[in-house]
Amino acid sequence: MVLKIRRLIYPLLAVLLLTAGVFPTGARPAGATGTASSAGSTPIDAVLVLDASNSMAKSDPQKLGNEAMRLFIDMLPVQGDRVGIVSYTDVVQREKALLEIQAQADKDELKTFIGQLGRGAYTDTAVGVTEAVNMLQRGARPDAEPMIVLLADGNTELNTTKSKTLEQSQQQLADSVQKAKDAGIPVYTIGLNADGQLNQNELENIASSTGGKSFVTDSADDLPSILSEIFASHQQLNIVPVDSLTGSGDFQDVTVAVPNAHVLEANVSITSDQQVELKLKDPSGAEIAIPSDAVALSTSKTYSLLKLIRPQEGDWTLSVKGADQDQIDISLVFNYDIELATAPLNASSYGAGDKVDVSAYLTSAGQKLDSPELYGTMKASLVAKDEETGTETSVPMTLNGTQFDGSYELPEAHKYTLLVRAEADSFYRESAPITIDAASGTVSGGAGAEADKKFPLVPVILGVLGLLALAAIAFFLMRYFKKVNKGFVGQMVIEIRDDNTGERSYPQYKKLNTYKGRLNLHQLLQLAPELKDTENIVFTPGSEDRIVLRSTAEGIPIEKSGRAVDTSKGLELKSGDRITVPVTQASKTISLEYLV
Repeated sequence: MVLKIRRLIYPLLAVLLLTAGVFPTGARPAGATGTASSAGSTPIDAVLVLDASNSMAKSDPQKLGNEAMRLFIDMLPVQGDRVGIVSYTDVVQREKALLEIQAQADKDELKTFIGQLGRGAYTDTAVGVTEAVNMLQRGARPDAEPMIVLLADGNTELNTTKSKTLEQSQQQLADSVQKAKDAGIPVYTIGLNADGQLNQNELENIASSTGGKSFVTDSADDLPSILSEIFASHQQLNIVPVDSLTGSGDFQDVTVAVPNAHVLEANVSITSDQQVELKLKDPSGAEIAIPSDAVALSTSKTYSLLKLIRPQEGDWTLSVKGADQDQIDISLVFNYDIELATAPLNASSYGAGDKVDVSAYLTSAGQKLDSPELYGTMKASLVAKDEETGTETSVPMTLNGTQFDGSYELPEAHKYTLLVRAEADSFYRESAPITIDAASGTVSGGAGAEADKKFPLVPVILGVLGLLALAAIAFFLMRYFKKVNKGFVGQMVIEIRDDNTGERSYPQYKKLNTYKGRLNLHQLLQLAPELKDTENIVFTPGSEDRIVLRSTAEGIPIEKSGRAVDTSKGLELKSGDRITVPVTQASKTISLEYLV
């Protein structure tokens, strides 16, 4: 019933909003064409996935995977992004739901969690990738850029006492990779290869299929450059080369040139075998305390990360003191609050042989940038792709004051995608794509010619009246929806015992706050096929931070304190309550503990 009401009301609201012109296309500023992915300040929703099988003791004896995750977290902005963590063997060992970074304490919490990750027997890459994709699809924000970083050796070794076959694992992985691709979730893979047993083809296929990149390392020295490239690639940035140093026991100066006033952060990664000592001066020559409100410093056994927050434009001086003859590698990545937008096209319809004139310009906080010196450091191209043949053409654009101008003639009656790419030394931006169907003449995306239309006053009035009429209905429906969409709190600790062998899995910590309304035990168990009957064991939020369990699963009792309990009217669980679920059909016993 709820679903039917939603299907009726939500589209009706959407139609009224659009036809009323409450958010008319023509009322948007021309700069509104930039996509979220083109914004340097666009938040990230990232899931870090770590292979925690015993085989990693050989392929990653130094725990570079853990170190890489810490470095990734340190490189993120001081607030706004969210990070989740999945540690897997042939099951999800531990996971941490997407946590929003609002202060350094949140980064420290994530890094502490990483330090607590252990290892276990067997490995199934499909399990880790599947859980990461599910985590993002359950909880990712629509205005954030999703991504997955997978740290593994790419090998799969299944427990032969279980029913899952290698073919099933491969199919599950293929399905999850396809889901990631369809959802626009790139997977970046870091192959850990200390023992030379890396399955590089598997990891490269995962990355290339989803629009990510694949890397291989067996040394901590590579991590800053790899993580810098991942961070830069995802945020449309370029790595700025900085000369390496050989430690002398004395301070040596390195220049960090902040190119303009639109730099949000400058990340300086420093790798060395031994700890380094750092000093910093701003462009005026004044010494800046490390750390301070304007500078953050993160260190580990393999790297130091210096973050300049909203740094002043100009040449900063970083003084580095390393041990004598110690190799010191430095990489630099800037993050910007700049987007690239396109102006409305001159026409609302185009056909074969027509010339499409495109203008693009930089924006910040939705306003066009009037910075000739910044434009002068950039080059732009108009990229046109024939969607029917796959042919891509790049046309250089001309800088005219504070905008880039270019033209493309549509050669055939095909569908084309046009976008502008503008690049400087330390970053690049791509505009929102514009789709032109030269057969039908239609144009979509970008601002389009609709940006010149007058504000539709009459439809707005009619639409508002319609919305007022719906308000009374919506009031009562929202009260009902609030109950249906009530969120969970706390987490569930899950252990699974194999009744045939007595083998017990490592505890899995499942955050519940990403679920709304209801969830079943089968979802918490990563949809394990042999435990499908548990989908009839359902949890709903209760009052006072409690949850309510109801079960209609035939032949599967619910036990508390060693006794079967009646759940037909709902079994209320408070923090610290434990239950067991014996699934005799699968020869498994599931132990659950609810914690708040």
